[in-house]
Amino acid sequence: MTQKRILIANRGEIALRIIRSAKEMDLYTIAVYSDADEDALHTKRADESYYLGGSLPAESYRNLKKLVKAAEETNADLVHPGYGFLAENADFAKAIEKKGITWVGPKPETIKSMGDKIESRKLVSKIGLNPVPGQLKPSRFQRDAVKDAESFGYPVALKAAHGGGGKGLRIVHNEKELLENFDIVKRESEAYFGSDQIYVEKFIKPARHVETQILADKYGNILYLGERDCSLQRRNQKLIEESPPEWLSEYGREKLKEFTLKIASNADYVNAGTVEFLADSDENFYFLEMNTRLQVEHTVTEMRYGLDLVKEQIKIAAKYKLSANQDVLNSNGHSIECRINAEDPNTFIPSPGLITNYHAPSGPGIRVDSNCYSGLEISPYYDSLIAKLIVYDQDRSSCIQRLKRALDEFVIDGIKTTIPFFQEIITQEDFLEGSYNINWLEDYKKNN
Repeated sequence: MTQKRILIANRGEIALRIIRSAKEMDLYTIAVYSDADEDALHTKRADESYYLGGSLPAESYRNLKKLVKAAEETNADLVHPGYGFLAENADFAKAIEKKGITWVGPKPETIKSMGDKIESRKLVSKIGLNPVPGQLKPSRFQRDAVKDAESFGYPVALKAAHGGGGKGLRIVHNEKELLENFDIVKRESEAYFGSDQIYVEKFIKPARHVETQILADKYGNILYLGERDCSLQRRNQKLIEESPPEWLSEYGREKLKEFTLKIASNADYVNAGTVEFLADSDENFYFLEMNTRLQVEHTVTEMRYGLDLVKEQIKIAAKYKLSANQDVLNSNGHSIECRINAEDPNTFIPSPGLITNYHAPSGPGIRVDSNCYSGLEISPYYDSLIAKLIVYDQDRSSCIQRLKRALDEFVIDGIKTTIPFFQEIITQEDFLEGSYNINWLEDYKKNN
């Protein structure tokens, strides 16, 4: 590989995770950091660290000009955006490429077309697949949204056209709620994604959230890396992900594979990507969106397929062919991920502060992706995700038993975390049977 220096345009556990893979590829790693992250683990583990500025994301990790300057001044050969912040910002990818630096991700044109929820829905509709019923244009005014909501029937979702991660999204059940939330969603969309474009989409209930993972190189080769269930959510934020979905039939798997490869081919997709669907009880699948980046939950796919997706991303960006062949690629066992957040386990209110004691679980089939250590100050400026606990075993029931043991071993003192919440949830009958959907947790919390 001729490229030797990689800048990671992100922070926290994902920055550290990318640094680890890059070092194993003998690459020189460059971290970026804000005032709040001066003592963060990703700045300590990288070969070099570049100071961006203030703690607010707009002053640092979402500041396009500063990040491009950092890549230039550190002589980076590659830039990996991670997820969140500017990972799906086509202007950032384009600015990096204009400087002659390799972008680790899809082409800017692909990010623009597939990262835009409205444009991606148009593409999917043209190739004969079903998106979730909704608008194919932004709602500029409240009256537009009201008209379309009435045509689809309540409940509907107000969604940021350039959004993701549950940000800039509200479920509304009547016109009054729509009018109350319309401007709120527009402001959130502008704040998180730099665009106030929003649209109306039918809210399917009950539904499961299922997604598919691909890797595609520059030579037309596409790897299909199975499915993940992401249905255990709170306010559209994923909390637990697992692979494979226990409820999915072989027929369903074949349909998802067919749909995913068709979308990737028509989008001329290159690098890692995830296609998200909603599924009803009859396994009818509705296209939701395509994420033109690495997903938080990529880890469960790695555990089952034995592939390092970050290394594959870097190789693809460096114009190498895929390391694996679909004909000989095998998946095994079951994997579950819990997103450990610095939040009160009962109210989910963020709980920043000083970690006074940190001990991660270990043993066979256990992986922890985290930026935590004893003495680290958790900042209030960023997402509350501080660790991902990933477990693997030969089947789902064994995997859950291993997860119970790992959660019991996990110690994070000084702040509140969602560890007790997961300890409770994974003992519930619906979870054990795999019979939950995207609304299950909201109903459970109301009744308990």
